Amino acid sequence: MGTKKKKGRKEMLCSRVSRRSSNILLQCRYSSASVPKVKNLIGGKFVDSTTDKWLEVRNPAVDEVIAHVPLSTPAEFEAAVKNSKEAFKTWREVPISKRVRVMFNFQSLIRDNMDSLAEILTTEQGKTLEDAKGDIFRGLEVVEHSCSTATLIMGETCENVASNVDLYSFKQPLGVCAGICPFNFPAMIPLWMFPLGTACGNTFLLKPSERVPLTAMRLAELFIQAGAPPGVLNVVHGARETVTSICQHPDIRAISFVGSDQAGKYIFHEGTKNGKRVQSNMGAKNHAVVMPDADKQTVINSLVGAAFGAAGQRCMATSTAVFVGEAEKWIDELAKQAKTLRIDGGKEAGAHLGPLISNEARQRVTGLIQSGIDEGARCVLDGREARPENKKYQNGYFLGPTVLAGVKPHMKCYTEEIFGPVLLCVTVPTLDDAIEFINKNPYGNGCAIFTGSGYHARHFQHNIDVGQVGINLPIPVPLPFFSFTGSRGSIAGDLNFYGKTGVQFYTQIKTITSQWKDAPLGLVTSMTSTR
Repeated sequence: MGTKKKKGRKEMLCSRVSRRSSNILLQCRYSSASVPKVKNLIGGKFVDSTTDKWLEVRNPAVDEVIAHVPLSTPAEFEAAVKNSKEAFKTWREVPISKRVRVMFNFQSLIRDNMDSLAEILTTEQGKTLEDAKGDIFRGLEVVEHSCSTATLIMGETCENVASNVDLYSFKQPLGVCAGICPFNFPAMIPLWMFPLGTACGNTFLLKPSERVPLTAMRLAELFIQAGAPPGVLNVVHGARETVTSICQHPDIRAISFVGSDQAGKYIFHEGTKNGKRVQSNMGAKNHAVVMPDADKQTVINSLVGAAFGAAGQRCMATSTAVFVGEAEKWIDELAKQAKTLRIDGGKEAGAHLGPLISNEARQRVTGLIQSGIDEGARCVLDGREARPENKKYQNGYFLGPTVLAGVKPHMKCYTEEIFGPVLLCVTVPTLDDAIEFINKNPYGNGCAIFTGSGYHARHFQHNIDVGQVGINLPIPVPLPFFSFTGSRGSIAGDLNFYGKTGVQFYTQIKTITSQWKDAPLGLVTSMTSTR
């Protein structure tokens, strides 16, 4: 009887994940030992991998396998690159107005399928449905901005730079570009990459995170429905070997990456060594400075959302709050509000944060919490034993909001990126001390200041050495008509994602110097007779 119940749950799970993406997954064989297998996308077709090496895709809320993703074979990878290269020959000739029309169709399809995409995303990644929709929406904004690519790829002209000499330039596509994606934003990060890359006239090879491939595959399906010709987008799954192949393949011209420090440094080194253009967004340690003249409740609300939303698995999460002077008295109130957050399965109504991505991630974060306590930090709020009330989530990888006070810069919990629902609290006497503290950190992704003083805000924004600054808001991610401008140790490469610099990354400039001294004799005679 117990076996039948278990089988029923598996059938419903497979059905739910596959309901709107039947072309993406192999048909589930409806047995307790069988789960669907994720396909590659090569040449406009979703094809089965012939590999004998597969990884599990787990629902982190319940610790159940929902799919198997292939470690694609070298032959499959080569076929995808070859197809991308061949498709580039025709795609680059498609008028920009028609390429942009695909983007208009694509953004419309994403909107129409927002709910089903969020269901898939929450199932494989764990974040709440509200966070999942936010994930998709922030990517959708980049797709919408890609609809304006025609004006973004305009070149420059200068007439008569010398006698009868004109100078003008074009922005032209590179060729085959590739994207390597992380687990924490299964929709947003792929949408940072392939829509803008293909709108610029490139073809694109995408490698989703092997932990969360289903959302990316559904997006690929919608992209095809939007009118993208076969080969404009190819998707190949894999792990380190596939990443290395991307870095070394001579037909791939540029690589976009978002993820960990270790992987990002490797990809940047290997990619540039092999002559590729690389943009690599890596680690972060984002600080929020709290001045005593700030509005206390605004600070508390903002920090609770920025530190613990999406279970802290965001490269722009506020992981460190720097309290200046008397503001440190607000730490206990902040922890009290954080304690009210509801930990639950991402699809449950009223859930504030879901699980971490894996049990290994949970163990790593709890280890960093303990190391902070061992090194002298005060644990104001301990979420290590927090669990959802619903028993069906008893095996999930949950961790409650945690607040550590009295944190010092030498502590391991501070020197490493935690990537979990943990807020570190630091106290300093003055604003200049806060600025000095942050500038000594090697990362420069984002920071914020909460203050009621225009002078303090202006002084902070001018002197802080961080690429993205928020004033009275905690997560200063620019909209796509700007660019994502993390700096210092948070990025390798000099061209940022999306916006104008994103277009620069996916294009190369060709400059033409043209001289016509005299009109051909026949043309002169013709013009004279016409007159």
